[in-house]
Amino acid sequence: MAGQWFESVAEAHRRAKKELPKSVYGALVAGSEAGATLEDNMAAFRELEFLPHVCDLPFEKDLSTTVMGQDISMPVIISPTGVQAVDPEGEVAVARAAKNAGTAMGLSSFASRSVEDVIEANEKTFFQMYWVGDRETLAARAERAKKAGAKGLIVTLDWSFSHGRDWGSPAIPEKMDLKTMIKYIPEGITRPRWGLRMLRAGRIPDLTVPNIPVGGEEPPTFFGAYGQWMFTPPPTWADVAWLCEQWDGPFCVKGITRIDDAKRAVDAGATAIQVSNHGGNNLDSTPAPIRVLPGIVEAVGREVEVILDGGVRRGSDVVKALALGARAVAIGRAYLWGLAANGQPGVENVFEILRSGIGSGLMGLGKSSVHELAPEDLIIPPNFTRQAVS
Repeated sequence: MAGQWFESVAEAHRRAKKELPKSVYGALVAGSEAGATLEDNMAAFRELEFLPHVCDLPFEKDLSTTVMGQDISMPVIISPTGVQAVDPEGEVAVARAAKNAGTAMGLSSFASRSVEDVIEANEKTFFQMYWVGDRETLAARAERAKKAGAKGLIVTLDWSFSHGRDWGSPAIPEKMDLKTMIKYIPEGITRPRWGLRMLRAGRIPDLTVPNIPVGGEEPPTFFGAYGQWMFTPPPTWADVAWLCEQWDGPFCVKGITRIDDAKRAVDAGATAIQVSNHGGNNLDSTPAPIRVLPGIVEAVGREVEVILDGGVRRGSDVVKALALGARAVAIGRAYLWGLAANGQPGVENVFEILRSGIGSGLMGLGKSSVHELAPEDLIIPPNFTRQAVS
């Protein structure tokens, strides 16, 4: 849309804050407890510095790579996030934007749109699962995703149900019935454009999660599914190995911050690991993923693909992560701000910002391909990394 273009993810964030009702915006900001991890995820990138060249720079630059068996045009994929009801099309809009950018979509099992709809929009989709239910239920959920055409499975393990934000948690309704909508009218009046977007599309978010049912049941509400998750015993590494065997394809373990866990994920059969602290939404005071990335890459990087997520807001962040050994990065809030600011075009805008920034980084460092990046391209300050347990 004319006049809707933005030049940075920070600007998308500002526009999203103006666009969204206060409670919806508060749910996206997220973070847990004091927000120390949320802040460090972004701050850590700023501690890493470049020493650019000024001559003999490449004119042609190759940003393409592969992740979990999928060819992608740039080393950035969509990280799965739940209930993307900030736009009428939700995850389908994000999937289309990722397809147009030539990259892959990670779809949450807590998404607001079905795996079938999302894969129709972007065949390069990886389905993400939390450990919700017994083995039979989990196997059926994975089989549904495979039947729909999912190209890989992501199992998210980094969650301890930490909460209690110092700045307060937004009140999110159980479902959007008439009584609830009347209650939120005063808040909606302050952000009328967002409400009008939903009304014009005829898609008022119902806050249900259609990817949890496996046998034709009605989709539970987000909080209903969350309750099932809370009361499901956490998985063992033997459980993870079992699920990997059931899937029998590209398999990613998300939430790794320790070397010993990275090694156990490899032993369980993972073909990829996602170094992540859940965007600062899990156990506060966990270090930024970029700080633990080098040790994990050194330990298992020859055996599995290593993906990083957490704090990525610009193309230079992507370059830094790749220089420290990541195959690619996964973005979360960055694309959600774009989605909230301008729907599918907003997400495409975010991809173009990152693509441009990666290209600039490659040129400045004198690299013609993302595969040429190395730690020597960075100035890494003393005490930057955190040596995770080996």
